[in-house]
Amino acid sequence: MQLLFEQLLNGLQLSLTLFLLAAGLTLVFGIMGVINLAHGSLYMLGAYAGALAATKFGSFWIALPAALIAAGLIGAAMEWLVVRRLYALDHLSQVLATFGLILFFNGIIAWGVGRAPLQMDTPPLLSGFVQLGPDLPYPSYRLAVMVVGVLVALGLWYVIARTKLGMLIRAGSDKREMVAALGVNIAGLFTLVFGLGALLAGLAGVLVGPIRSVQIGMGEQVLIITFVVIVIGGIGSIRGAFVGALLIGMCDTLSRAYAPMLLKMWLTGELADGLGAALSSIMIYLVMAVVLVVRPRGLFPAGS
Repeated sequence: MQLLFEQLLNGLQLSLTLFLLAAGLTLVFGIMGVINLAHGSLYMLGAYAGALAATKFGSFWIALPAALIAAGLIGAAMEWLVVRRLYALDHLSQVLATFGLILFFNGIIAWGVGRAPLQMDTPPLLSGFVQLGPDLPYPSYRLAVMVVGVLVALGLWYVIARTKLGMLIRAGSDKREMVAALGVNIAGLFTLVFGLGALLAGLAGVLVGPIRSVQIGMGEQVLIITFVVIVIGGIGSIRGAFVGALLIGMCDTLSRAYAPMLLKMWLTGELADGLGAALSSIMIYLVMAVVLVVRPRGLFPAGS
């Protein structure tokens, strides 16, 4: 029971980190119609900006805003210089252009910082453990990541559903010509949305920094699972991104923890470990296939 509870918490932490990535990606994909493969690069850039700031100033609390500012500004510049020229093009052109941005950002990091992974220290305030049960100490930092994820989810829901900005974003996604005719600066609105998505990706990157090493290519590793999340949840839906992230985060964590253990009931140790690892790696795609059979547009498609 203790192991199960710990794995559920790990799954929740992964889920909320995935939500930070998926929320930005689903806004850009669902509202602006752009397949942005470079979204993972913004996650990487946020992590690098945070790691470099933490190394220079010795403080995670300086690294956090540095990562947000860097990712947000780079995202806004990327939209202004490159992405807005892709709106009228087909998805293949968008894929090729944003894939080129992945190579560009990876090259810039390799040239400017080097290929050696960077490490971020956990802030001293959150370096301890919280006793969640008699024999269940859990890292304070991971709990803090969960709290941030929940607060961001609530904040995004409020902005999209309850504010004038959210109304403009929703209207611009469906009737951009009509919204523009009413005097709204659609180009500026889209730059703002893209910058917000980049900021959320940067936030995910800097929060993951103390848990995993910061390295070139870390964005590509998480990009595919982020696309799985938004496809399951429904493209353009913040609620769908949240539910999809919870489903995939829990499924991935629990399958990696328990698939080899369950298989050892029938198979030898080495074979069970190998087969369990293979099954856990494809489990999220099986979940996606099942969801799409039942709900081809995802669980909560935009406008539902």
